[in-house]
Amino acid sequence: MTLLERTKQIAKKRGLSLTEVAIKAGLADKSIYSWDRSNPKAENLEKVADVLNVSTDYLLGRTDEMNLSTTDSQKEMDIKDALEHDIMLAFDGKPISDKYKRIILELLSEEDD
Repeated sequence: MTLLERTKQIAKKRGLSLTEVAIKAGLADKSIYSWDRSNPKAENLEKVADVLNVSTDYLLGRTDEMNLSTTDSQKEMDIKDALEHDIMLAFDGKPISDKYKRIILELLSEEDD
């Protein structure tokens, strides 16, 4: 499976189009489609992997584990921060809808009171 095919597959599983993934990653909207003709820059691959919540090795087909467990290099993010910055969040392999994101934010705000 190619990099583009694998990226399409996981994006579809997350309920996103490649255009949506590119935009969330801060890339040109059709840039991922060119990955079948040329390799992306490492930083762009990392951005897409972060949006899809997978490792770059997974996208490259080096492993079948979506997220490799690391200690120091693994990013930890506050869930409230992730919700407020529209980071791709998923539960049980499916994206969390905007409706449920708002509910979670409301519940977290109540805890601060």
